[in-house]
Amino acid sequence: MAALTLGAGLPTSTTAAPAEWNALGRGLDGKLIRPGDASYDAARRLFNPAFDATRPAGVAYCASPSDVVECVNFARKMKVPLAVRSGGHSYGGWSTGSGLVVDVSRMNTVRQASGRATVGAGAKLVDVYDKLAARGVSIPAGTCPTVGVSGLTLGGGIGVVSRKYGLTCDVMESVQMVTADGRLLTCDADHNPDLYWASRGGGGGNLGVAVSFGFRTHPTRDVTVFFLHWPWAKAAKAVRAWQAWAPAAPDEMWSTLHLSSEGGMDVQIGGLYLGGRAGCERLLDRLTSGIGPVSRTFVKQTSYSHAMMIMGGCSTLSVSQCHQPGSLPGQTRDGRLSRDNFKGKSHMAYRPLSEAGARALVAQIARPGSHTVLLDALGGAVGRVRPEATAFPHRAALYSVQYYAHHVGAAAWTRNAHAAMRPHFGDHAYVNYVDPELSGWRTAYYGANADRLARIKAAYDPGRLFRLPQGF
Repeated sequence: MAALTLGAGLPTSTTAAPAEWNALGRGLDGKLIRPGDASYDAARRLFNPAFDATRPAGVAYCASPSDVVECVNFARKMKVPLAVRSGGHSYGGWSTGSGLVVDVSRMNTVRQASGRATVGAGAKLVDVYDKLAARGVSIPAGTCPTVGVSGLTLGGGIGVVSRKYGLTCDVMESVQMVTADGRLLTCDADHNPDLYWASRGGGGGNLGVAVSFGFRTHPTRDVTVFFLHWPWAKAAKAVRAWQAWAPAAPDEMWSTLHLSSEGGMDVQIGGLYLGGRAGCERLLDRLTSGIGPVSRTFVKQTSYSHAMMIMGGCSTLSVSQCHQPGSLPGQTRDGRLSRDNFKGKSHMAYRPLSEAGARALVAQIARPGSHTVLLDALGGAVGRVRPEATAFPHRAALYSVQYYAHHVGAAAWTRNAHAAMRPHFGDHAYVNYVDPELSGWRTAYYGANADRLARIKAAYDPGRLFRLPQGF
């Protein structure tokens, strides 16, 4: 299987003259950063250093929807390749390119009233959690603190309370989006409903530039966070016990299973329970009885907001520190989070692994190198939505599977592990873990929803201004 290179099949040169770029910069409320500018090297970087060789012709930090309109019109008129960036976490590096990068990080306002949050597309997840927590509410979302809310939502949004409240896209009631013809459209159940449907799981960067979201919120309360560890000899048994327990647990219980060789072979089951410690421990007893004695245990009741910091790896940091360091939008001067050079692939598990399948998964982790397989529980509210109701099709999946590696041979390991598990998991994948090497990606990401997505793409972007290597 041949790998797609970044921007494969896309225009690789720009026709805009320096004077036209200068005119674009003068027309923005935000800031256009060009090669040679002092902040260019920092501005062009994504979360993953693997894409540091890419040198865009310009990075526009848009301050308003009108800035985005200006950029989209410029790219269309000048035939400049266009990339859209919120958090810069695209696994394929598709939030950069050779042309104009439209970065929405400056549009990061978070407001809440009457059970509804209005969130700018550039808001980072840690800030969304923090600002909503101050109002006693939240939205279901993920764990990575520096992920942009836009990419998370548009691809579906698997997260730590999804089994209770649904995916992030399930509570998205509206989205404002700039389309390829430069229009700013409000999309909801009554206005541009096809584009609204496609924006709930159709993937970021496919259909336009999202600038703002309207989310239904849920009230928060104290929760219980837990992390349990077993010796590696229990790994296959833990997989079998966890997959029988996690997707069928009460909606209030979300959990994740990590099999890791980073820093030593480790089996960890962690998660969050929307309730007190006693109720959590009763549910955990049902799990541990099927595995055997736990080697290390952490179970703690805490506030919802602190639980999100724990799940994001920021338990000892302030919200400001839980960012990447720097002075650009989305960064903070006291930020302590580093970038991460990694490779990743995914499956969506529609059926439990057999005993042979569990052993095969464990065997992949035991190979040389530093790598992890992460299984995140689904079911609950996620599974009670029809597959065709949103563009996200994997409603019947029991859990998601992510293959994640950092070492020198990471690409080969993820490729081999994914291939080894394909007979057990099939060909389902999660678009937010976009995989440039994936064959049959339309069906793998979108299932039976692919044809409708293609029709909507043709209606709103017939000239394919938004042209991803895996895009309609």
